[in-house]
Amino acid sequence: MRIDIITCLPGMFGGFLDESIMKRAREKNIMEIHVHNLRDYTNNRHRQVDDYAYGGGAGMVLMIEPIVNCLRKLQHERSYDEVIYLSPDGELFVQQTANELSMKKNLILLSGHYKGVDERVRTHFITREISIGDYVLSGGELPAAVVTDALVRLLPGALGDETSALSDSYQDGLVAPPAYTRPEIFEGIKVPDVLLSGHAANIEKWRFEKAVERTEQRRPDLLKGK
Repeated sequence: MRIDIITCLPGMFGGFLDESIMKRAREKNIMEIHVHNLRDYTNNRHRQVDDYAYGGGAGMVLMIEPIVNCLRKLQHERSYDEVIYLSPDGELFVQQTANELSMKKNLILLSGHYKGVDERVRTHFITREISIGDYVLSGGELPAAVVTDALVRLLPGALGDETSALSDSYQDGLVAPPAYTRPEIFEGIKVPDVLLSGHAANIEKWRFEKAVERTEQRRPDLLKGK
């Protein structure tokens, strides 16, 4: 899988891409991630990529020209399944979306900034818009990182345990059950006996019941219609 991220702040991705699962996935060639500096695609001699909005008002808008220059260069080199704009008013990013996108071969993620992008980019060059939540961030860089991380962990070979991602929260419509590790007793607080029993069926039954219980308490909306 290949993800191309377009941004005017490429430095924000440095540490994120060079640590943990993301680093290992890239080293094992499970995932290609390329970050493109939008300023490399502007014809402005000052490398400007934003300008004032027509009609006035506060805030700057990312210009259409550098974005389209970058998109066309990338699309000339290969075909893309989706060109995704990270926006506060896009479709909400959920696990089902991550599962779907993880099956794609090539994706472009466009990180908005300032007051967003020229609307003509959205109406003529974007195929999908995604939001990671109902709040506003300074730009689309963090959402692009969130989407990338959610996709990488679903790719075969990215995690040490192939089944780990299948037991994540939301994969079965429930949040994850409680988890415990050593020591068995800490300051008098003990790990539940069932997890120490070695009885696989009882452990799975306990985990399912706890997942349902926790979902009812914390995310009852997930149980609607079940």
